[in-house]
Amino acid sequence: MPANARLVLASRSPARLATLAAAGVTPRVVVSDVDEPAVLDAARAASVGALEPADAVLVLAQAKAEAVSARVEEESALVLGCDSMLELDGTIVGKPADADDARRRWRAMRGRAAVLHTGHWLVDVRDPEDGGTGGTLGASSSTTVHFADVDDDEIDAYVATGEPLHVAGAFTIDGLGGPYVDRIEGDHHGVVGLSLPLLRELLGELGLPWRALRDAG
Repeated sequence: MPANARLVLASRSPARLATLAAAGVTPRVVVSDVDEPAVLDAARAASVGALEPADAVLVLAQAKAEAVSARVEEESALVLGCDSMLELDGTIVGKPADADDARRRWRAMRGRAAVLHTGHWLVDVRDPEDGGTGGTLGASSSTTVHFADVDDDEIDAYVATGEPLHVAGAFTIDGLGGPYVDRIEGDHHGVVGLSLPLLRELLGELGLPWRALRDAG
């Protein structure tokens, strides 16, 4: 078995990249060109009904990982795709359409709890001589987020920073939105967008220890 394995991150998210970097992993970033609405529509048609949020993020993570895998097959690497969505009252809340949408969402979320789902999909496109298995597998992490009961002025000020417009659920826990999250139940990293414990478990299913990625960095 090889001592290490290179990782390709199929995501443009700075937060996911920073999470890996803080854990000692330096991936190559290759952004997928997946049409997310089309992928979800196809998955709903195949399942003959609505998708649970934890399943929807997994479907998108798989699509992203597989799309990038097809582009980097010659690189002998592991490809990781991720996707996040916030579930509030059984409804999926993605990135807000604009500032007004972000303000509406925060007024609905304040003082309440929601669940942040993050799908992870790992594809092994390593060469057989490098220990490649051809494996493809994934799982979702789900963390309950309790939001502070912020007033309208605080919401307006936060939305004015522009940060909520670029992230699922219109908030971050590791950035300017951190002060507006009272507490969480579950994995902090999953809320950021990439669960390190879950990634470690997926690596284990491929026969790789976590240090294989860290050493490869």
